[in-house]
Amino acid sequence: MKLTRLDIPDLILVEPKRHGDNRGFFSEVYKRPAFADFGIDIDFMQDNQSLSVEPGVVRGLHFQAPPHAQAKLVRVLKGAILDVAVDIRRGSPTYGRHVAVELSAENFLQLLVPVGFAHGFCTLAPNTEVLYKVSDGYSPECEGGIAWNDPAIGIAWPVSAETAVLSAKDKLYGGLDSFETPFVYDGSAVEA
Repeated sequence: MKLTRLDIPDLILVEPKRHGDNRGFFSEVYKRPAFADFGIDIDFMQDNQSLSVEPGVVRGLHFQAPPHAQAKLVRVLKGAILDVAVDIRRGSPTYGRHVAVELSAENFLQLLVPVGFAHGFCTLAPNTEVLYKVSDGYSPECEGGIAWNDPAIGIAWPVSAETAVLSAKDKLYGGLDSFETPFVYDGSAVEA
Protein backbone atom coordinates (compact mmCIF):
# COMPACT_ATOMS: atom_id res chain seq x y z
CA MET A 1 0.00 0.00 0.00
CA LYS A 2 1.44 3.35 -1.06
CA LEU A 3 0.51 6.53 0.85
CA THR A 4 1.42 9.95 -0.55
CA ARG A 5 0.99 13.40 1.00
CA LEU A 6 -0.66 15.90 -1.36
CA ASP A 7 -0.26 19.70 -1.76
CA ILE A 8 -2.04 20.10 1.57
CA PRO A 9 0.10 17.63 3.56
CA ASP A 10 -2.72 16.38 5.81
CA LEU A 11 -4.52 15.04 2.73
CA ILE A 12 -3.24 11.59 1.82
CA LEU A 13 -3.61 9.74 -1.48
CA VAL A 14 -3.81 5.99 -0.86
CA GLU A 15 -2.92 3.47 -3.55
CA PRO A 16 -3.61 -0.13 -2.52
CA LYS A 17 -1.77 -2.91 -4.36
CA ARG A 18 -3.86 -5.21 -6.54
CA HIS A 19 -2.82 -8.79 -7.09
CA GLY A 20 -4.47 -10.15 -10.22
CA ASP A 21 -4.66 -13.30 -12.27
CA ASN A 22 -7.09 -14.92 -14.69
CA ARG A 23 -9.80 -14.94 -11.97
CA GLY A 24 -9.67 -11.19 -11.30
CA PHE A 25 -7.83 -9.49 -8.43
CA PHE A 26 -7.40 -9.33 -4.66
CA SER A 27 -6.46 -6.22 -2.67
CA GLU A 28 -6.12 -5.09 0.92
CA VAL A 29 -7.91 -1.75 0.55
CA TYR A 30 -7.43 -0.70 4.18
CA LYS A 31 -4.71 -1.87 6.51
CA ARG A 32 -4.39 -0.15 9.91
CA PRO A 33 -0.66 -1.00 10.35
CA ALA A 34 0.22 0.64 7.00
CA PHE A 35 -1.55 3.82 8.11
CA ALA A 36 0.11 3.67 11.55
CA ASP A 37 3.54 3.34 9.92
CA PHE A 38 2.72 6.58 8.07
CA GLY A 39 1.81 8.30 11.37
CA ILE A 40 -1.96 8.06 10.92
CA ASP A 41 -4.04 6.80 13.83
CA ILE A 42 -7.71 7.08 12.93
CA ASP A 43 -10.31 4.82 14.46
CA PHE A 44 -12.78 4.26 11.63
CA MET A 45 -16.12 3.11 13.00
CA GLN A 46 -18.52 2.97 10.05
CA ASP A 47 -18.64 2.47 6.28
CA ASN A 48 -21.04 4.53 4.13
CA GLN A 49 -21.96 3.92 0.50
CA SER A 50 -23.67 6.18 -2.01
CA LEU A 51 -25.01 5.64 -5.52
CA SER A 52 -25.38 8.53 -7.96
CA VAL A 53 -27.28 7.51 -11.07
CA GLU A 54 -26.05 10.23 -13.42
CA PRO A 55 -22.89 12.21 -14.12
CA GLY A 56 -22.85 15.72 -12.66
CA VAL A 57 -24.22 14.83 -9.22
CA VAL A 58 -22.46 17.04 -6.66
CA ARG A 59 -22.46 15.98 -3.01
CA GLY A 60 -20.88 18.54 -0.71
CA LEU A 61 -19.03 20.39 0.52
CA HIS A 62 -19.84 18.71 3.86
CA PHE A 63 -18.32 18.34 7.32
CA GLN A 64 -19.36 17.40 10.83
CA ALA A 65 -18.36 19.67 13.70
CA PRO A 66 -16.99 18.46 17.04
CA PRO A 67 -17.83 16.51 19.11
CA HIS A 68 -18.84 14.29 16.16
CA ALA A 69 -16.28 15.44 13.60
CA GLN A 70 -15.45 12.87 10.93
CA ALA A 71 -12.31 11.81 9.14
CA LYS A 72 -13.08 9.98 5.87
CA LEU A 73 -11.33 7.46 3.65
CA VAL A 74 -13.03 7.70 0.24
CA ARG A 75 -12.93 5.20 -2.62
CA VAL A 76 -14.97 4.45 -5.73
CA LEU A 77 -16.42 0.98 -6.32
CA LYS A 78 -17.99 1.75 -9.70
CA GLY A 79 -17.64 4.77 -11.99
CA ALA A 80 -15.57 7.87 -11.21
CA ILE A 81 -15.64 11.10 -9.21
CA LEU A 82 -13.74 14.32 -8.83
CA ASP A 83 -13.14 14.20 -5.07
CA VAL A 84 -12.44 17.49 -3.28
CA ALA A 85 -11.27 18.42 0.22
CA VAL A 86 -11.12 22.02 1.49
CA ASP A 87 -9.06 23.04 4.54
CA ILE A 88 -11.42 24.80 6.98
CA ARG A 89 -9.13 24.85 10.05
CA ARG A 90 -8.84 28.37 11.46
CA GLY A 91 -5.17 29.37 11.61
CA SER A 92 -4.04 26.77 9.08
CA PRO A 93 -1.47 27.98 6.53
CA THR A 94 -3.67 26.35 3.87
CA TYR A 95 -7.07 27.60 5.14
CA GLY A 96 -9.54 27.89 2.26
CA ARG A 97 -7.32 25.95 -0.14
CA HIS A 98 -8.43 22.68 -1.68
CA VAL A 99 -7.14 19.54 -3.32
CA ALA A 100 -9.07 17.77 -6.09
CA VAL A 101 -8.30 14.19 -7.14
CA GLU A 102 -10.01 11.90 -9.62
CA LEU A 103 -10.96 8.64 -7.93
CA SER A 104 -12.32 5.80 -10.02
CA ALA A 105 -12.96 2.09 -9.96
CA GLU A 106 -10.29 1.88 -12.65
CA ASN A 107 -7.47 3.85 -10.96
CA PHE A 108 -8.26 2.29 -7.55
CA LEU A 109 -7.06 5.38 -5.65
CA GLN A 110 -8.45 6.52 -2.29
CA LEU A 111 -8.38 9.90 -0.54
CA LEU A 112 -7.91 10.28 3.21
CA VAL A 113 -9.75 13.41 4.38
CA PRO A 114 -8.96 14.21 8.03
CA VAL A 115 -11.05 16.14 10.53
CA GLY A 116 -11.03 19.87 9.75
CA PHE A 117 -11.77 19.60 6.04
CA ALA A 118 -14.98 20.08 4.10
CA HIS A 119 -15.46 17.25 1.59
CA GLY A 120 -17.43 16.83 -1.59
CA PHE A 121 -17.42 15.15 -4.95
CA CYS A 122 -18.88 15.31 -8.44
CA THR A 123 -19.74 12.15 -10.34
CA LEU A 124 -18.04 11.71 -13.72
CA ALA A 125 -19.88 8.58 -14.86
CA PRO A 126 -23.38 7.11 -14.59
CA ASN A 127 -24.21 4.77 -11.71
CA THR A 128 -21.19 5.79 -9.66
CA GLU A 129 -20.87 4.06 -6.30
CA VAL A 130 -18.71 5.62 -3.58
CA LEU A 131 -17.69 3.87 -0.37
CA TYR A 132 -16.13 5.76 2.50
CA LYS A 133 -15.03 4.93 5.98
CA VAL A 134 -15.81 7.50 8.69
CA SER A 135 -14.41 7.97 12.17
CA ASP A 136 -17.76 8.97 13.74
CA GLY A 137 -21.42 8.35 12.96
CA TYR A 138 -23.85 10.82 11.42
CA SER A 139 -24.96 13.58 13.78
CA PRO A 140 -27.62 15.96 12.39
CA GLU A 141 -26.89 18.63 15.01
CA CYS A 142 -23.20 18.68 13.99
CA GLU A 143 -23.56 18.65 10.21
CA GLY A 144 -22.52 21.64 8.17
CA GLY A 145 -21.42 22.69 4.74
CA ILE A 146 -20.01 25.30 2.42
CA ALA A 147 -21.24 26.26 -1.04
CA TRP A 148 -19.78 23.75 -3.48
CA ASN A 149 -19.06 26.44 -6.09
CA ASP A 150 -17.83 29.24 -3.81
CA PRO A 151 -15.57 31.41 -6.03
CA ALA A 152 -13.35 32.13 -3.01
CA ILE A 153 -12.35 28.45 -3.02
CA GLY A 154 -12.10 28.24 -6.81
CA ILE A 155 -12.71 24.55 -7.45
CA ALA A 156 -12.62 23.67 -11.16
CA TRP A 157 -15.69 21.43 -11.11
CA PRO A 158 -16.45 19.44 -14.26
CA VAL A 159 -20.05 20.69 -14.20
CA SER A 160 -21.70 24.12 -14.30
CA ALA A 161 -24.03 25.58 -11.68
CA GLU A 162 -26.87 25.20 -14.18
CA THR A 163 -26.30 21.49 -14.84
CA ALA A 164 -25.08 20.27 -11.42
CA VAL A 165 -27.49 17.92 -9.66
CA LEU A 166 -27.65 18.97 -5.99
CA SER A 167 -29.70 18.16 -2.92
CA ALA A 168 -32.00 20.90 -1.62
CA LYS A 169 -29.74 21.23 1.44
CA ASP A 170 -26.55 21.64 -0.62
CA LYS A 171 -28.14 24.50 -2.56
CA LEU A 172 -28.50 26.54 0.67
CA TYR A 173 -24.91 26.57 1.98
CA GLY A 174 -23.06 29.90 1.96
CA GLY A 175 -19.45 30.63 1.08
CA LEU A 176 -16.30 30.99 3.16
CA ASP A 177 -16.93 34.72 3.64
CA SER A 178 -19.99 33.97 5.82
CA PHE A 179 -18.61 30.84 7.42
CA GLU A 180 -17.47 30.46 11.04
CA THR A 181 -15.36 27.33 11.28
CA PRO A 182 -15.61 25.03 14.30
CA PHE A 183 -12.07 23.72 13.63
CA VAL A 184 -8.74 25.12 14.82
CA TYR A 185 -5.39 24.21 13.27
CA ASP A 186 -3.02 22.92 15.93
CA GLY A 187 0.06 22.41 13.75
CA SER A 188 -0.01 18.63 14.03
CA ALA A 189 -0.25 16.09 11.24
CA VAL A 190 -3.38 14.17 10.34
CA GLU A 191 -5.78 13.94 13.25
CA ALA A 192 -8.62 11.52 13.89
